[in-house]
Amino acid sequence: MPDPHDYALDLSIVVPAYNEAESLPLLHEHLCAAVEPLGLRWEVIYVDDGSTDNTRDVLRGLHQADARVIVAEQRRNAGKSLALNTGFALARGAIVVTMDADLQDDPNEIPNLLAKLDEGYDVVSGWKKHRQDPLSKRVPSWIANHVTAWMTGLRLHDMNCGLKAYRAECVRELHLYGDLHRYIPILAHYNGFRVTEIPVRHHKRRFGRSKYGPGRLLRGGLDLLTVLFLNNFRYRPLHLFGGTGLILLIAGFVINAYLSIEWLQGMRPLSQRPLLTLGVLLMLMGVQLGTIGLLAELVVSVAQRQEDPLRITRTVRRSTAHGADPTPAPASEPLPSEEKS
Repeated sequence: MPDPHDYALDLSIVVPAYNEAESLPLLHEHLCAAVEPLGLRWEVIYVDDGSTDNTRDVLRGLHQADARVIVAEQRRNAGKSLALNTGFALARGAIVVTMDADLQDDPNEIPNLLAKLDEGYDVVSGWKKHRQDPLSKRVPSWIANHVTAWMTGLRLHDMNCGLKAYRAECVRELHLYGDLHRYIPILAHYNGFRVTEIPVRHHKRRFGRSKYGPGRLLRGGLDLLTVLFLNNFRYRPLHLFGGTGLILLIAGFVINAYLSIEWLQGMRPLSQRPLLTLGVLLMLMGVQLGTIGLLAELVVSVAQRQEDPLRITRTVRRSTAHGADPTPAPASEPLPSEEKS
């Protein structure tokens, strides 16, 4: 794994904030109290996601009072995924911790997250085992977590907890948009990183109100389909489009063959068979989907040539025996090589 000394800092804390002016001063105070005893070189990155209250002024004040505070101000409310992307791009720590700005996540859990990372994991997600939210939020989350675990095979109790810890090389592989922040553990798992969770304390909201409504269950379901599609068919789109197209093509062919046999036997003229339209339509759709699959394969082939083939390589071991080249692995590797004599 990368040497922590390769990074400017030991720890970066990323906090997206949207209309949380009342919570931020207390949150920063609690963060300092929790992290300073650890003796780490650290920073906290607050991302103002286009707030309409005085969140920006509060963050500027924190920045002026504490050199460890970095403030990123989004021009508009772009959502949590893009706010996290901004924080990840600015992070300089070997470890990155994310948490919400509403004081429901407890900064005192950060040492526990870091200790779990030291056991060899790449991502440690919080599990709000005793969640302090109304039933209207707990029930949809319970449904979403169980459906997600069943469909992806990653057995976590709480996919969308804001309190998480990552190794820096993991966040470099995360490309978030839309509402994909809900499925960060899944994305990390699909990229070959080791993911686990630990129970964390959760507090009631003290100020303001939740920024999420009941519609997030529907949006989350659509985003889950996106995640599954990108994982299962990102590098083999023809398996999806071509397979579906072949089924439709065969179905249309069978229908048209049946109608042709009837016509040849003089049973009924084709002009009186609306089923003919369906058969032709299915065959056309099958050909179109197959063509789309081939075009998608062409795009993937071109994109694949530009990707680093060692992108998901954890370590490279080279023997120095018998005159083998002991030169370190190329700089393009996500993780440097380990030499073994």
